[in-house]
Amino acid sequence: MIEIRGSCSIAAADGGEDWNGDRLRSEISRRAAVLRENSIERGDRILLHRGSEPAFFADLLAAWRLGACVACTNPGLSREELANVVEFISASVIVARKGTVDGIHGAREVYPDEHSPAGGLPVDPGGASLDDPALILFTSGTTGTPKGVVHSFRSLLARVALNRAYIGDDALAETLCVLPTHFGHGLIGNCLTPLLSGQRLVLAPGTDIGRAAALGGLIDRYGITFMSSVPAFWRVVLKVAAPPKAGTLRRVHVGSAPLSAELWKRIIEWAGTKDVVNMYGITETANWLAGSSALEFTPEDGLVGRMWGGAIGVLGDNGQVRSEGEGELLVQSPSLMQGYYMLPDLTETVLRNGWFHTGDVGRVDASGVARLTGRRKHEINRAGIKIHPEDIDLLLERHPGVLESCAFGIPDEISGEIVGVAVRLDAACSDTVESLRGWCRERVRREAVPERWFLVNEIPRTDRGKINREAVMRRCLEGAA
Repeated sequence: MIEIRGSCSIAAADGGEDWNGDRLRSEISRRAAVLRENSIERGDRILLHRGSEPAFFADLLAAWRLGACVACTNPGLSREELANVVEFISASVIVARKGTVDGIHGAREVYPDEHSPAGGLPVDPGGASLDDPALILFTSGTTGTPKGVVHSFRSLLARVALNRAYIGDDALAETLCVLPTHFGHGLIGNCLTPLLSGQRLVLAPGTDIGRAAALGGLIDRYGITFMSSVPAFWRVVLKVAAPPKAGTLRRVHVGSAPLSAELWKRIIEWAGTKDVVNMYGITETANWLAGSSALEFTPEDGLVGRMWGGAIGVLGDNGQVRSEGEGELLVQSPSLMQGYYMLPDLTETVLRNGWFHTGDVGRVDASGVARLTGRRKHEINRAGIKIHPEDIDLLLERHPGVLESCAFGIPDEISGEIVGVAVRLDAACSDTVESLRGWCRERVRREAVPERWFLVNEIPRTDRGKINREAVMRRCLEGAA
C-alpha cells in the first residue's frame, strides 16, 4: 500500500544509526514478519510508541504492509495516559523499544528490535484497500476521551503526492526533521514526504535551546536543503544560533502556529533563502493545506496563500459557502480524514456536505489567496465586540522587548469578557505594563487593548508548538490570586 522505493535513506544525527534504502527495506520486511507471527493482519490497530529513529519508520511501514492501522503516540505519555489510549482504540499490540513500556493492561507488547521471525517474510497485505484506515493521530484527550484523527492509505498518499509536487524533489533531497513524529507536521510533512519521494531524511528531534543553538552547524554538516518547524522554535534559533554558512538550504516551512511578518522576515535573513513558506496545515487534512512563499508574496501577518490541491471556501452568515469573502474557512481536500475515531457526533460537526469546517476565521480574495484572522473558539466577546487573540499576539511580537505573548478572554460581569495577555519580555527590556499598554493604544483599536497584563517567565507550549490559551489563562489567574 505505502512502500519505500528508490534510494531513500535515514540518517540519525548525534550518533544514531544511519540506514540506507536497502537496510530500511530489509528491516520493514523483517518487522512485518514479526508482526505477522504476532497475528497482526489487515484492519488490526497497532499502537506505535517510540521516538524519532529509523526503527520507528520500519515498524510503521511494516504494519502498513500488513494492512494494519497504526496509532502513533507521544513517547512522553505517562503510563496512565498510555493505558487510556490502548483501551480506547482496543489496540492489538503495543510496538515499542524494549524497556519503554511494561505491562500495560489490555495489550500485548511486541519488540521488533529484539526478535527475528521464524517463518518467511510476508509481502501480501491481505487484500487491503486504499480506503482502509491507516493512521490515527491524537490531537487531545489522552487523560480523558482521546481525540484521534483517522486517515486512510488514500488520504496519506494524496497528501504526500501533493507535498512533493509543490515542494519539488530538488528541495527535498536532504530533509531535516527536528519535530516529533507522532503528529502530522513532523510525521507526514517532514518525514514521509521525503522518504516516499526517494530522498534522504535526517532526524534530529528536539526543539529545545540546545538543538536550536546547533541548528546552523547541523544544516552545514548534512547539506540540508529543506526543513520545517514551528514559530516558537525559530524564536529561540534567532536568539542563540549562528546561521548556516554553506548555502545549501533552499526551502524552509513554518507552520502549526501563527507566523508574524516580522518573524518571517528574520527567518529569511537567517536561512539565506527567500523561499521561506508560511504553511497552513491541519491534522484532519494530513498536515499542509496551503502555503505562501516569500518568493511570491511580501510577508504579512496571517497570510497563508493558495491551496495545495482541493478547494477553499468561506461560510457566509446565511449558511451558504462562498468562494471569496470573510468568515469561517471551509476546505475540501483529497487528504481529508475519515473522521474522529469512535466520535461520530464530533465528526458530523466538522464534516458537512463535503466540506471540512476548520474553525478558523479568515478571508479569501478573488485570486484564491487566504488570510487567517483567528480561531472561532478563541474569539473574545467584549460587550458584543469580537476580538481575535491571535491579532494581539502578532501585534505584541512587533514590540522590540517582547519575546512572545498569549492573549485570552477573561470572564467579566459587566462586559462578558475582557482581554488578558501573558507576556514574556527580553531580559534587557525595561518596559512596564503601562508603557506596553500605551504602545498598544497607538497601534490597535481601544477595545482590543488588553486590560489585564501578566508578565511571565515562560509561556508553555505543547510539543506541537501550540499554545493552550485556556491553560495559560488559568495559570495567570491562579498566580495573580
